[in-house]
Amino acid sequence: MAVTDTNSWTGIREELLRRIHDRVWEPGAQIPHEADLAEEFGCARTTVNRALRDLAESGLVIRKRRAGTRVALNPPQRATLTIPIIREEVEALGKTYRHSLLERAYQPVPPMLHGVFHASLGEDVLYLKTLHFADERPYAFEERHINLDTVPQARERKFEVSSANEWLVHNAPYSRGDLSFSALNADEDTARILDCTPGTALFTMERITWTGDAPITHVKLIFAAGYRMRSTI
Repeated sequence: MAVTDTNSWTGIREELLRRIHDRVWEPGAQIPHEADLAEEFGCARTTVNRALRDLAESGLVIRKRRAGTRVALNPPQRATLTIPIIREEVEALGKTYRHSLLERAYQPVPPMLHGVFHASLGEDVLYLKTLHFADERPYAFEERHINLDTVPQARERKFEVSSANEWLVHNAPYSRGDLSFSALNADEDTARILDCTPGTALFTMERITWTGDAPITHVKLIFAAGYRMRSTI
């Protein structure tokens, strides 16, 4: 990576990651001091600090006061999870995909998201409800909030031809995300939407993506009974 590409903390983080992955810095090796890296990259020391903090939070480096920063000897092994395009997921099963936009509205960030979805509380976000189908059977029910400060072009999208899921994957690149998984017992409304019996246990996923420190979208997906998620490790 050229020095001109490292004018942001995310760019510096990517370069530091490259050096760790390419064994420029071996496991356990001391990483140069923040001041030295700041001079190398031609940036503020705080920018380097932000990149190193992110690597430390990922478990890839160990930071100790007065002892500096070292590459972790045993970095965490993590599953690789990519954001799937639901249309492609359905078509890979040999089924016909379509989606139906059930609701599209502008509304404030709901109180339940205030702690994790730091959009401007005085501004509206775009709220969407979408039902995804596989061979005309309900596949997944999606509730989504899109931060229009981060993705202003979403304001003009109707999401009737291409779903918000697919459009955001192609048009709103993210730098990090947070995922949570759970089982949910279908209430009467969810059972009606996903055509199952009330009380059925359903696989549920919630995801927030960010670009830098700005949230892009929060989505909650409830999958129809029988859904199986696969990942690579």
